[in-house]
Amino acid sequence: MAEEMQRRGLADLIRNRIDTDTFEGKYDASIRKKVLFILSLVAVSVVALLLGVCLGSVDIPLIDVIRVFLHPILPGLVQEPSQPYYSDFIFQGRLPRMFLVVFTGFSLGIAGMMMQGLLRNPLVSPFTLGVSTAASFGAAIAIVIGPIIFGEFVDIHLDIFQSTFSFEDILRILCAFAVSMISVGIILLMARGRNVSCSSVILSGVVISYLFQAGIMAAKYFSDEEQLREITLWIMGSMSGATWGVDMILLPIVVICSLLLFKMSMDLNALSAGDDLASSLGVDVQKLRRNGMILCTFLTAACLSFTGVIGFIGLMAPHICRMVIGNDSRYLMPAAALMGVTILSISDLFCRMIIRPGELPVSIVLYVIGGLFFVWMISNKRWSSRL
Repeated sequence: MAEEMQRRGLADLIRNRIDTDTFEGKYDASIRKKVLFILSLVAVSVVALLLGVCLGSVDIPLIDVIRVFLHPILPGLVQEPSQPYYSDFIFQGRLPRMFLVVFTGFSLGIAGMMMQGLLRNPLVSPFTLGVSTAASFGAAIAIVIGPIIFGEFVDIHLDIFQSTFSFEDILRILCAFAVSMISVGIILLMARGRNVSCSSVILSGVVISYLFQAGIMAAKYFSDEEQLREITLWIMGSMSGATWGVDMILLPIVVICSLLLFKMSMDLNALSAGDDLASSLGVDVQKLRRNGMILCTFLTAACLSFTGVIGFIGLMAPHICRMVIGNDSRYLMPAAALMGVTILSISDLFCRMIIRPGELPVSIVLYVIGGLFFVWMISNKRWSSRL
């Protein structure tokens, strides 16, 4: 009898037959709304990524994309693509780019959501805290000084599982992470004070950004012509540097860091009620804040080492999701990650289509969208009251 009632309740939940006048009914309706929102984000992001594979400097029909994937598996049932070069276009160019978009958008969405929760500040993100600029400075150091210190070791490449790994790529991640931790360390020291306002934390991030921007300009000044071009194009932010080797480096970083951050989601819910209440519930607030910020920084620095500065996704994605499904970190975290993928994939597709066969740096579009979103947040009474 109990099992039958449980099955009937689940069926009513799926069929939208819920008594919303009861507490249980309101809770079930809230859960259904969150799940449906996450599933809709999955669908939208998949469509945007699929369009990114089909469209570009050369448009590939959807049927040919399907043939590229299925013909090697079912050669007797599926025809070859209409053009032989479609396979190289997809496997060597657009598919690695698609995975880089997924990793970067996913990471920035999670990092922004976690940083806002850990510091209890609605305007916090890797970009507004200066983490992105610090990572840029670290990558610029690796580009300029790396060949001087390590010489020919920088050009060492390893081929593993048909993917090329470069020592320069690893060095760029380490330098970006090391310098980013300086920015995060300053923010964490400020956040320990009880009388520090939200606006003071944001102002500190702006000042930190200016300091590291000065370092980037110095790196440009002392670089040669080739390094100057690489730094300038890299800072603009683009997915054009995607390779299977880059994706293989980012895959374990994104998976491990995301799982560790997801384990913190329940403690983050307790922290949202205040440091004192979280401590009374057994949460080590300082350890949670320190470990969470370190993981977010490593996740952000790893992705930005290959894409350049990608701004405002970590600010926009969590807030858009929060307006729809609320503050429960268990659902907000995957929703913010998927929203980050959606925003970045659509922006990257627009940049590839607007001046094709050329390509516009994706940060140009994100700066415009993110700047307008930031202004809206400041002017909105709901969010400005928290500053």
